[in-house]
Amino acid sequence: MDEERLIKKLIRAHGTNDPLRIAQQRNILVLYERLGKNIWGYFSNANRIPIIHINENLNRFDRLFTAAHELGHCLLHSKINTPFLRKNTLISVDRIEQEANRFALKLLIGTAQPERGETAKYFLLRCGIPKWLHSYYTEAASDSKWSKFWRDEQSFWGC
Repeated sequence: MDEERLIKKLIRAHGTNDPLRIAQQRNILVLYERLGKNIWGYFSNANRIPIIHINENLNRFDRLFTAAHELGHCLLHSKINTPFLRKNTLISVDRIEQEANRFALKLLIGTAQPERGETAKYFLLRCGIPKWLHSYYTEAASDSKWSKFWRDEQSFWGC
């Protein structure tokens, strides 16, 4: 199942695009921990219990984004051991991280749609997505029929 269909199914099933509420309804434990300055979070399984670990020092949006990102790992990559991949294989962990970032962004945007004449930049800002994350959404959109409207400041309607 592709990311967008999975996200639509999640939102429909749980009645929300809030990753924390989705995790709670799916019995995924969310822990807030001291993870230092460089780690925002990670996903693990302990005795078949899925756990999302989030750095307690993050601001509200970064916690939400981290929860969505780790939920993406839980649903898209639950069988993948990234420390093993980094150490022992040639498979790109970056690809997995980018997929989780795109999943998180699409989940946080949820069912919001651009308004007529609205640029991609302002659509994402209206959805509460900070500028530093915009490239993940425009990369995902570049595969769609709307790709020409995502570049620069053009609107979705070519205005």
